[in-house]
Amino acid sequence: MLFLFSSAANADTLSLKPFKDDLFAYPATLSSDTNGAYTVIDYREMRDINQRDDVPERRVHAQYTDTGVRKVQQDLLLKTDAGDVRHVAVGKTEGAGIIVLYLHGQGGSRKQGIDDFTFGGNFNRLKNLMAGNGGLYLSPDFSDFGDTGAAQVAALINHYAEQAPGAKIFVACGSMGGALCWKLAARKDTGGRINGLLLLGSLWDESFFASAAFKRRVPVFFGQGSHDVVFPVEKQEAFFRSILAKSKTYPTRFVRFETGTHGTPIRMIDWRGTLNWMLSKAP
Repeated sequence: MLFLFSSAANADTLSLKPFKDDLFAYPATLSSDTNGAYTVIDYREMRDINQRDDVPERRVHAQYTDTGVRKVQQDLLLKTDAGDVRHVAVGKTEGAGIIVLYLHGQGGSRKQGIDDFTFGGNFNRLKNLMAGNGGLYLSPDFSDFGDTGAAQVAALINHYAEQAPGAKIFVACGSMGGALCWKLAARKDTGGRINGLLLLGSLWDESFFASAAFKRRVPVFFGQGSHDVVFPVEKQEAFFRSILAKSKTYPTRFVRFETGTHGTPIRMIDWRGTLNWMLSKAP
């Protein structure tokens, strides 16, 4: 009877089906601690950029992508009280079981998060994971990394959440986009609605501990290159450990890409493994 109960409970947890998992698997683990929550991954530019890309940093080899997903990709405009929000949507705009947003950094745009060929094809993989699992992927523009930008992204989240009331919602933030991740966590509407945060080569914010998201134990993933000169890895590691100092069992993970630079986590994150872990821990 206990087995039947646990099976029934687990059946409700969405798990993303594989998509090119062998090509996107992490390289060797160099070390780990905190029961596996903190991991150091072997990253090598020669292998992970130069061998993977046909044109380094511009076009990945063809086997890493499937551009058929463009059939379910739309460039849209949402009018909100905070201003117009241009965004690209991939997958189900109604009734999605999972919604993932990517918020770009300084100098980026909505186009960064839907480029099939840059960052080693990793955004193409995310698009295919969402489209192939009844999900929705959103890559928006926003006016700034302050309160206005946060209000625009919050309006976008609230709009699509209303179209998919059962969806788990995860926000991935690259570089300076992390300022919006923390603002969304702090807001009453989004802090009470989102189900996970992913900080990729990004920053830290002590205000998280007072947020609605922290109180709900929203999972947080950090990916950082050890040679990131924009946001030093030591400061992000210290913030990760400060979360566990507040709560030893808080659902958080840190992946350090040894020798990786600022953009490495966006290229190297295992979207499926990370999102499946988040789905299993999501409030």
